[in-house]
Amino acid sequence: MAEAAFHPPRRKRRVFESYEAPFPVDVGGKDFRICQAEILNNNVIVRNPEDIEQLYNKGYFGKGILSRSRPVYSISDPVLVTKWQGANRNMPIITSKKYQYHVQWAKSVLQEQGFDDCSVAQILENYTKPLELPVLEGDGAEQTGNSCNRMSPSTETKGLSRQASADTGNAVAPGLENQNEGSKKALLEGDPVPTCAQEQGDLKEAAEVSCQRRGEMIQSKECAPEYVLVQEEEESSLCPEDDSAHAQENLVKKEKLVCRKNPFRIFEYLQLSLEEAFFLVYALGCLSIYYGEEPLTILKLWEVFSEVKPNFKTTYMAYHYFRSKGWVPKVGLKYGTDLLLYRKGPPFYHASYSVIAELVDDNFEGSLRRPLSWKTLSGLNRTTVNASKELMLCYLIRPSDMTEKEMSTPECMKRIKVQELIVTRWVSSRERSEQDEP
Repeated sequence: MAEAAFHPPRRKRRVFESYEAPFPVDVGGKDFRICQAEILNNNVIVRNPEDIEQLYNKGYFGKGILSRSRPVYSISDPVLVTKWQGANRNMPIITSKKYQYHVQWAKSVLQEQGFDDCSVAQILENYTKPLELPVLEGDGAEQTGNSCNRMSPSTETKGLSRQASADTGNAVAPGLENQNEGSKKALLEGDPVPTCAQEQGDLKEAAEVSCQRRGEMIQSKECAPEYVLVQEEEESSLCPEDDSAHAQENLVKKEKLVCRKNPFRIFEYLQLSLEEAFFLVYALGCLSIYYGEEPLTILKLWEVFSEVKPNFKTTYMAYHYFRSKGWVPKVGLKYGTDLLLYRKGPPFYHASYSVIAELVDDNFEGSLRRPLSWKTLSGLNRTTVNASKELMLCYLIRPSDMTEKEMSTPECMKRIKVQELIVTRWVSSRERSEQDEP
């Protein structure tokens, strides 16, 4: 068997961050922090923003459910942020069309909760009305108005002189089974006016009950209203006193920023794979996973994860092995494998290896999870090579005398041996040309 040649990882061209640490655990143990996660719909999610920052920045564990990888999603439109960068704003800026989507989503949630159309219309009308906030003029004089007006990109913009009291952090859908309208949750804890059917106190109580009914452990700042700046257009005449037909032709569309409450908030959460979650609990001891209000033990997590994912034990052993070697393993489903191995982390290098993990006995025999024929192996290898990676088969060798009882605990990894095999395509013509060279 030929010895595999190690190829250095391919570094990314542009890197916009610095490397902090390989694990979310300090060496000295001075600032040791135990993060909290919960099991929701067979997924492990982290809600606390501080825990999210700790786990992702130090070791790149998990991914944001609304982002490609790093949890940095925001409802703010980047084009509008650039357009209104002269304004003194500390709130997200969105288009009126996108704001209407949020209103419609909130309307559908209220209707599902049993409110009649009249009540829904009055709740949303009161909740989404323009807010009176101080506006800072260009000369420093403070005025009170509903919006920040903008005539054109060259016109001097007006910014809000104070920040809204509510937290305007990143936004996320609490449900993980569907990242669409149905998986998002509206928070309507505002001060709605009395509707046709109920008084104001009843509506506020109903909103709080509906928040608890969904079984979400929502932080107090998540229940606070979120303030956004909505870009809207209004038509105005160059000659306000002239009502002639000629004046109607000279209408100018004036853009303005209107401060409103967001009736349908979305929150960015960190989703951990089962292997990442168990590694943080078992190997590092820096994560506590809850199901409801009960924290789960290591043995219970091993049992539950094995039921949710039948091949969990095999993939976790491979994950634990490569993490211990200094690699950053991520889910390799995109390339048809179990794991992708990164050096330092995805922001710095492209993945070097695509890994398939198999649990075998001493004779390299057993019920393989993925029996590969020459045809499927060639296709998988070609897919991997086209993505500038190498295909690796990771065999986890289990002793013949190991019982199922021993496999029921993570302590079985102490007797597991690992054999790595890199699959490459042999090109005979290339080898002959290399041998013919002097």
